[in-house]
Amino acid sequence: MAKLLIRGMVLPMSGAEDFYPQGEVAVDGDRIVSVGAQGSAPRGFEPDRFLDCPNDVVMPGLINTHTHAAMTLLRGYADDLPLMPWLEDKVWPFEAKLSDEDIYWGTMLALAEMIRSGTTTMSDMYASMDRVAEAVLSAGTRAALARGMIGSAANGLQALRENIELYRTYHRAGEGRLRVMFGPHAPYTCPGDFLQRVKSEAETLGAGIHIHVAETESEIKTIRQEHGRTPVQWLNDLGLFGGHVLAAHCVHLTPEDMEILAEKQVFVAHNPESNMKLNSGTAPVPELKRRGVVVGLGTDGASSNNNLDLFGEMRSAALQQKLRVDSSALPAYEVLEMATVKGARALGFEDVGMLAPGFKADLITVDFDRPHFYPRFSIPAHLVYAAHAGDVRDVMVNGRMIMEERKLLSLDEKKICAEAERRAKRIARELL
Repeated sequence: MAKLLIRGMVLPMSGAEDFYPQGEVAVDGDRIVSVGAQGSAPRGFEPDRFLDCPNDVVMPGLINTHTHAAMTLLRGYADDLPLMPWLEDKVWPFEAKLSDEDIYWGTMLALAEMIRSGTTTMSDMYASMDRVAEAVLSAGTRAALARGMIGSAANGLQALRENIELYRTYHRAGEGRLRVMFGPHAPYTCPGDFLQRVKSEAETLGAGIHIHVAETESEIKTIRQEHGRTPVQWLNDLGLFGGHVLAAHCVHLTPEDMEILAEKQVFVAHNPESNMKLNSGTAPVPELKRRGVVVGLGTDGASSNNNLDLFGEMRSAALQQKLRVDSSALPAYEVLEMATVKGARALGFEDVGMLAPGFKADLITVDFDRPHFYPRFSIPAHLVYAAHAGDVRDVMVNGRMIMEERKLLSLDEKKICAEAERRAKRIARELL
């Protein structure tokens, strides 16, 4: 791999005070060598190429901590419904007709959208995850993958076996760009003994667990009726927590729930726009953060969002908490941390999410020479409150450019869009 020197306004996400208005990032192969003001590259560093973008912000790639990538095929198919009717009457019948190849092309569509919007890493839970893994490897991005498992379904144990095989085949594949976790769907779809078996298998392999938790009031009511506790308390009593656990949503939490999550060092994936659209509620993010819980940002699937734009997600996350708590809640830089360095921690990637020497060269440039970025009083505030997906100019993952001057380099965008359209419409016709 080549040596590259990138110059621009550098926001490394290494601390709230760290910003270089005329900065540079030196990259050698797949890793960052230095970050600082222009002229700070090590003596003797001779780049093969310069990327000079004085009006761009150079920052870490964004990290989507919870999605179902192939659900791009359901975008716009089932809108304006509550969660359970949406799942039972629309989503699950559609998903039952998805083939492995449908899921591959739906994932490719998601990856094209995510690259265009500056997302370099995703955490995906779905089926046919070997095809999802191949899509990620082809696109050149980074991912934490989990086979979604409904333990109460007839194929629950088969899904668990598939997750084990997924780990053995793809964990750390693609020069370490892939991680594999275990994906039991939720407390209301997985019996206790199944969850304990998942935990045992994950511990044997050293893998993490990715699970939906406390997403809706309906879930809270169901688990209380069946087990006399909240979902968080029940999962804790089962022994699911401890080790690497990523809990998606965590909207309806008691103070005791939040203490458990903090004590067991459970990571939380916050999905504000999906939670709003499905009327699930608003997660108590400031309260979780005060207790030391690491919270990342996710989009959820495109069928409940309806896009995969983490810039929009950052804005929604900040504004939600200002409405819910007060105007000082969740300031811009903290939201940026959720979308970068905190998201990396939540997924178990120790050397991404920040521009720092020794870290992987996962970065984006954001075109700030646009009317909505003037005057430039605060770069973090503009990124959270004014930026959108179309502002991203360049994307690099593992030292490799995968989008340059808004042109995708690793994917055939036209072919992907055509395949996705054809496959989604075929399934919709079959369900008429």
